Amino acid sequence: MSVANGRQFLSIPGPTNVPDVVLQAMMRPAVDIYTGPLVAMTDALLADLKKIFRTQGNTYIYAANGHGGWEAALSNVLSRGDHVLALESGRFALGWAEMAKVMGAEIEVLPGEWHRAVAPAAVEARLAADKSHRIKAIMVVQVDTASGVVNDIAAIRRAIDAAKHPALLMVDCVASLGCMPFEMDAWGVDVAMAGSQKGLMTPPGLAFVASGPRAEAVHKTANMKTHYWDWTFRQGPEHYQKYCGTPPEHLLFAQRAALDMLLAEGLEAAWHRHALLARATHAAVAAWSEGQVLAFNVRDPRERAMSITNVRVNGINSALLTDYTREKCGVTLGLGIGGYEGKAFRIAHMGHTNAPMVLGTLGAIEMGLKALKIPHGSGGVNAAIDSLAAAVPA
Repeated sequence: MSVANGRQFLSIPGPTNVPDVVLQAMMRPAVDIYTGPLVAMTDALLADLKKIFRTQGNTYIYAANGHGGWEAALSNVLSRGDHVLALESGRFALGWAEMAKVMGAEIEVLPGEWHRAVAPAAVEARLAADKSHRIKAIMVVQVDTASGVVNDIAAIRRAIDAAKHPALLMVDCVASLGCMPFEMDAWGVDVAMAGSQKGLMTPPGLAFVASGPRAEAVHKTANMKTHYWDWTFRQGPEHYQKYCGTPPEHLLFAQRAALDMLLAEGLEAAWHRHALLARATHAAVAAWSEGQVLAFNVRDPRERAMSITNVRVNGINSALLTDYTREKCGVTLGLGIGGYEGKAFRIAHMGHTNAPMVLGTLGAIEMGLKALKIPHGSGGVNAAIDSLAAAVPA
């Protein structure tokens, strides 16, 4: 027996739910790529991306996924042989570092634990020891979707400044942009990158990079540059140069509609919505964890992401629960990755999501816990409802 018929719930941390208005924006003919409305739309998208990244720097759009965004960020500011420090807090910081190594950089990982945020004091200590300023760039993710950790980017910048180190600060915002505060200029971030498929509510296929003045200066002598990713070429006068070829038109139509939605809601309002939905999810997990089988991967509540919650499962294979919610309820949860296979599941609460969607996901999880007789504390969904009711009064 299944109660899965009906609209499926995609509760994975990317790609996330795409709003109907965004899907509808793609249902139109192709247009001229050299003149007219598409040129104006590119200019508007680049300008609005500055608002989303909170920067006065340059923004770039690529037909690529997040891994392409990684390469775009790295290739424009690094030279072969550059020493780069990657701050570990989950799988994706390490993945970005692995890409840099393949591209010709020398990689050092500042070890971290996957259940807690990067320690700014450790960053400061490592940079203070680098008397010759051999480290050229520091790579960190704001939210690592493998672990569910959120890193304090402003504190990391303060640590760099305290060490009086000139290294560039490069930030992966794929799972945070549009979901929680990110202040590129105010926090002193030199390079930031993101993708279309999470908080920006658009199908996968677009990557975005924002660069500050220090990054643009280093770019002039960086020798990892290739024609496709090159910022200089993309700053050229012809429209096709903005994409190094044919623009991904229909994804651009979709992203335009999604940014219109986000800006109409208000960026700060969207951040607050995500915070409330995250707190409700955390309330549910806290209640379930009293059964001692489920537990937060991130132990410190201050270090839990506003966009995704990683739940550890002890003593049983987490696939039992994720298979149940998918097959019996029509709710697809994120699986554990990066060493958490079979040991965790992940709940996304990012992008185009609201209280009924989150409560429905939590309800399916609690239903699965009861049906599978997995020990858990009672009242998780009620705790989530209480959290939201207190935060959203009549």
